[in-house]
Amino acid sequence: MASKMSLMVPKAPKPRYSSLCSDDELLDDDTSCDESESLQRSSWIGDLASISGSMTSIYLPITSHDNAPPPREDPAPTSVPVIKMGWLYKNPPQGSLIYQHRWVKLDAEYLRYFDTEKDVYSKRIIPTLSITGVVNVGEQKFEVVTHNRTFLFRAENDSERSEWVTVLKSCVRTTSLDVTFNPCVSYEMRGYLELRGLRSKLYTVVCADKVFLYKNIEEYRMGIGITSIDMNVGNVKEVDRRAFDLTTPYRIFNFVADTDQLKDQWVEAMRNSIAEALSNYEVAERIWAEPSNQMCADCSAAKPEWAAINLAVVFCKRCAGEHRGLGPSVSKVRSLKMDKKVWTEDLIQLFLAVGNERANQFWAANVPPSEALTLNSSSEERRRFITAKYREGKYRRYHPLFGNQRELNNALCINVQSSDVCETLALVFCGADVSCDTGDPELTSPIALAQHHGQNLQLEFLTQNRNTELPRSEVKVAIDRVHYMAPPSVTHNGFLFKTASMARPITEKKGKEEFSRRWCVLNDGNFSYYESDKNATPNGGLKMKEIVCLAVSPPETHGYDHTFELYSDAERLYLFGTDNPETMREWVKSIAKSFIPAAAEDLLLKDFERIGRLRYKDRLNREMSRLGWFCLVGSSLHIRLEEHNADETIDLQKLLELSIQLENEVLVLVERGRTLYIEGERKLDFQGWAAAIQRAAGSSGDTLSQQQLTEADIPVIVERCIHFTTQYGLTSEGIYRKSGVNSKIAALLEEFRRDARCVWLKEGEHQVDDVSNVLKRFFRDIEEGLFGQQAHSWLSATVFSDESSRICQYRLLFSNLPRVNQATLRALVNHLYCVQRFADLNQMNLHNLAIVFGPTLFQADGKDNSAGRVIEDLIQHYVTIFDVNEQQLKKQLDEITYIIKLRDNLAPKTGTGSGDFICTVYLEEKKETAEQHVKIPATMTAAELTFEILDRRKISVKEKDYWCCFEVNEKEEMERPLHYQEKVLPIFHSLGTDSHLLVKKHFSMEAMLVYLASKVEVSKHGMMKFREERSLLGLSTGSFNDRYFILNSTSLRLYKEVRNLHKLQSPELQCSNRPEREWPVKCLKVYQGIKKKLRPPTCWVLTVIYESEKQEKQERQQWYLCCDTQNEMREWFATFMSIQCGGRVWPAEWLKSRVASHSAPQDARLGNVSLIPLRGSENEMRKSVAAFTADPLAVSLINQSQPGSANHTANHTALCSQTQ
Repeated sequence: MASKMSLMVPKAPKPRYSSLCSDDELLDDDTSCDESESLQRSSWIGDLASISGSMTSIYLPITSHDNAPPPREDPAPTSVPVIKMGWLYKNPPQGSLIYQHRWVKLDAEYLRYFDTEKDVYSKRIIPTLSITGVVNVGEQKFEVVTHNRTFLFRAENDSERSEWVTVLKSCVRTTSLDVTFNPCVSYEMRGYLELRGLRSKLYTVVCADKVFLYKNIEEYRMGIGITSIDMNVGNVKEVDRRAFDLTTPYRIFNFVADTDQLKDQWVEAMRNSIAEALSNYEVAERIWAEPSNQMCADCSAAKPEWAAINLAVVFCKRCAGEHRGLGPSVSKVRSLKMDKKVWTEDLIQLFLAVGNERANQFWAANVPPSEALTLNSSSEERRRFITAKYREGKYRRYHPLFGNQRELNNALCINVQSSDVCETLALVFCGADVSCDTGDPELTSPIALAQHHGQNLQLEFLTQNRNTELPRSEVKVAIDRVHYMAPPSVTHNGFLFKTASMARPITEKKGKEEFSRRWCVLNDGNFSYYESDKNATPNGGLKMKEIVCLAVSPPETHGYDHTFELYSDAERLYLFGTDNPETMREWVKSIAKSFIPAAAEDLLLKDFERIGRLRYKDRLNREMSRLGWFCLVGSSLHIRLEEHNADETIDLQKLLELSIQLENEVLVLVERGRTLYIEGERKLDFQGWAAAIQRAAGSSGDTLSQQQLTEADIPVIVERCIHFTTQYGLTSEGIYRKSGVNSKIAALLEEFRRDARCVWLKEGEHQVDDVSNVLKRFFRDIEEGLFGQQAHSWLSATVFSDESSRICQYRLLFSNLPRVNQATLRALVNHLYCVQRFADLNQMNLHNLAIVFGPTLFQADGKDNSAGRVIEDLIQHYVTIFDVNEQQLKKQLDEITYIIKLRDNLAPKTGTGSGDFICTVYLEEKKETAEQHVKIPATMTAAELTFEILDRRKISVKEKDYWCCFEVNEKEEMERPLHYQEKVLPIFHSLGTDSHLLVKKHFSMEAMLVYLASKVEVSKHGMMKFREERSLLGLSTGSFNDRYFILNSTSLRLYKEVRNLHKLQSPELQCSNRPEREWPVKCLKVYQGIKKKLRPPTCWVLTVIYESEKQEKQERQQWYLCCDTQNEMREWFATFMSIQCGGRVWPAEWLKSRVASHSAPQDARLGNVSLIPLRGSENEMRKSVAAFTADPLAVSLINQSQPGSANHTANHTALCSQTQ
């Protein structure tokens, strides 16, 4: 179905129910329908002639033996243009004298008639190929004659009748001369299906990108049907047992199959038809232009539709499944029909230049006839052959330089300068390093050499193989090892409830009505299910060696209280359920025993929620993946890795990092000293593992022990809040006593609760008072509190008047706390001890901290002072109670003192009466000799700063010189020119440590001004490649995708796809189409450039940062727009700049403005007041700068009166020098 975000989507007509059956042979209605439904269908439901022929579903043979030709389909499904349409009267064949008004359409393929002109699905379709004649009969009538049937029509007048007859005859002649067929249909099925609401079944045919409905098999053989359904707008959903829905924008077809197994086949056939309809044959036809690419590189099947873009081979659908099993590091599998965006012109030309024949001269040079694949080879044979061919390189033609790494690299560097891609393929897959050092300081890699010499195909091949795993003859695939399968000796049977198998994860609750009762038998390594315990023939089954994962659902997840899921290596999911927990446990235990090998049988002893096999790599061996058996129990992941004799356990709540690379289907688990990469061989079960591990790694409850923990058993939220406060807040007056911003505290606490591991506290983005209040609120809200069930005993300890007795009691109570509570209490008291050691700076002495944290940690109302006394004792006697090493404590305090002094030294100091900041600006490049220290008042603009720098270096400015001040971010590898009227001081205070200001020539400005001068209205629209910055623990994910953008005076809009580009100029149409995303232009900051590690398709990239204006909920987004050419990027950037500055991109009198800027008098209001450092968030700094310009004395007094005003954030001051 078309995307909601598509432009120009036509409005769907109201669904009608009168378009499926013709009026001449009506079908019976369902007696169970109510009267209103019967009336609604009365125009097309009636008596059905007796149905003859088989009532079972069969698969269509590739060559049909029926008399009538099969429905025709084009290679690329498109709408066939209508030749003629209009109203006619039609006479039913039963001889009735009553003509019925019908809307008739004729195209090159079919003559169709409908109830009304608004109907989408016809009452009858007559193939033009089956029409043998068109003759006039009486007044205003004419007959359409087919091989077995005659249709009588009547027009309004003789002229209309003559026109229809002429057009029909012409169409029939044209069709008989030029008939095209596509015999290569990917998947076809035919048979009877029940359409709910009808007594009789319809003969249904799934053919390529359409589904055809016929009254019966005889009419199918005649070629005359009811209607056809275009599957490019269809969606198939399994409903219950034998039923499924085919949903289109115009109607929902409710089908019922004869059996569950047939239903699965019908659903699969229709989903394949949808994929066929959404396919595009343009790329495939171009790839097949090379004759050898018309045969599968592995089994020689005709018209292969899949390819490995790094191996340069094309293969069939069956072989593609085995290529995926190799993993993307060996074979990057892409579809010729559906992955159109991948197929660049250079990649297509690469496949034409290499071709399967030349590729196999390398890959299959030594294939023994006994090991070669045929069209009938099994999946196991294909897996074995394809693994040996590409992963092990068993059959490859070895290069003469094989084994000599230096010579291979030298040969590669020489060859990439030529057009011989086949030689490059042989060199790379015999060991040449695509990233080797060329010895050329300017062209440091083979990729750079190929690019320099204009060898685009060489460049494409090398780029696709930058991370390819090279063939290794010693590699053995663990999954084929016999010892990994346990002997099938487990036997079990009984009744279970089963849903239909599915090819996607279960996201909704399955009701009891969706389950069917089945007699299930596990025996001799086979799991079979039957209609009942009396049946001898199973409805279906699984071999135990095909099962890759077993997952136990939480109770009451579905209609039956206890359910479990089985995942097969054929990417199918089977759901079974029962209301008896003991029955489920027995089945889970028996199935697990049957497919888990003896080497990993210890995993069966655990109360797992998910168990199965996955492939993995570790940091020490990332070249090849190995097989492991994984078992998830609570927050612990138990692993039996290949060639390891003992189980390993990963505490998921203590991971340093957890990230998912969905593109490559890799789950990355980072522990201290170890990184584990879990790979997804199959998408279905990998999604389940990834989701389950993410849930287990998060906070599983509200107690301390259920939080995400550090290696020291301290909750991550506590460790990060303490660290941040220690680094930035120990000198803040009233720390822990002052209140932060409530909305920010609640939002930050919610982030921590959602996934504390992903929250990184940063100076400038987070305020000390907000963070300190998050810590207090966490301890107040934590279930059972920090002291747990012993809280009363802690409070009772204060009755001891003797200090030594209290200390002994505290030590005893501490030793009895749970492990996590002990670690957390120790860390917190250590922190509070450090805070009070700097009470002369923060005014938080022992007593003040006790007042704050006593009620917080004991979750009390503060009326009883016992809680405060306990906290005061713990801090005062910290060393004794917690057995602290005093030398370590002294070292910690010295480090904190050093940090405070260092920050004081970094803080800018204003000169006496200078009135300016002394800041560093660079000329043309960032180096010591180009460094300039400039006094910057609050009113200085970017143009004035530029003139100041140029005057210092005595650089004369010519008329066509566009000198400009740039904001440069080295970390993000991007820059933006400041507008000449932009105030510089706020920019300085928003810069991070990786940014600086640079004055240099703007070489694109002239081209931008010329472009803008040619524009009547400043706006732009067009396609760009879009990538959003999504950061998970610092690891960026995502890829560049084509998106359509519209930029006008108020907003930037993003559309997922565009249908009618020529209508985009209309503002009314723009408003009527809902964009996928929309941002106000005034909130966007546009930079040129991008981080190289993101590997953009071109180097002409804009980095766009969006910051919302809402104070209460700050939102920041960052994304990248990749243009095809430099001119295109300039035009987009110029349009952004012109809109944001009201058309004043560059001053009309540049040199005159230079004189004016120097002659402008200094603002008298500033006097001799020194500028003070700005603090707070970016929005607060903007307000402060604006206020300073209005009344600097008032701002000076306000800042001096604020608590903690001496603490200036380090990243705002790193670029500012002290006034000498």
